[in-house]
Amino acid sequence: MLDLQGIAKHFGGVHAVDGVDLTVKRGEILGLIGPNGSGKSTIVNLVSGLFPLTSGRILFDGDDISDLPSHARVGLGIARTFQNIRLFGQLSVWQNLWVAQNSRLQRQEMFFTRWFGGSAGVQAEIERTLEFFDLAHKRHELAANLSFGEQRRLEFARAISAKPSLLLLDEPAAGMNAEEVDQLDARIRKMRDDGFTVLLIEHHVELVMSVADRIAVLNFGRKIAEGPPAAVQDDAAVREAYLGTR
Repeated sequence: MLDLQGIAKHFGGVHAVDGVDLTVKRGEILGLIGPNGSGKSTIVNLVSGLFPLTSGRILFDGDDISDLPSHARVGLGIARTFQNIRLFGQLSVWQNLWVAQNSRLQRQEMFFTRWFGGSAGVQAEIERTLEFFDLAHKRHELAANLSFGEQRRLEFARAISAKPSLLLLDEPAAGMNAEEVDQLDARIRKMRDDGFTVLLIEHHVELVMSVADRIAVLNFGRKIAEGPPAAVQDDAAVREAYLGTR
């Protein structure tokens, strides 16, 4: 589904991503891990179109999307979350999901009709998403007034409300407690069962090892390992990157 071919991103003399090849297969969860500054979030920003490539190509469903703007990539079915939460703080929880829904709906209804409810099908879908993320009781709250954990869940909910074929999760467990991480684990597994394809970038290695089908490891902008979780966990280069050497 997603094919990164020798992608690189240089910021002056800093090679944040330096010639990475990576493939995400349809229907899988691919974990992307590595120490701080290894280039994980830069890859998400490149795939989502937030940063332009220095070199290389990004293919999505066989088409070269390297030069497409972010909104065009959303239209193709690529959605993401952010390390630093980016919600519409002065909109309600319900309205945040409506915005995501509207990004993929055909404009068959008048704007104000959609804004104040839209079709019964749209409303029902939003309600199902709110229930799945345990936010139904907060539907009328402003996003800015939610707790940190609730805001994390809302950003996740908003991303999947766009019904993406590829979901980029950029450190979704950041700032979560143990119970919230367990709930996140269950939700990611359920999403795979529902047919989502996920690229998961995460520092919480236990979470990645638990949910990922395959794992790729970055260090200093380069891929140093890739394979099933157990094999990656035992890789000497991975251990050195995380733990160092004596």
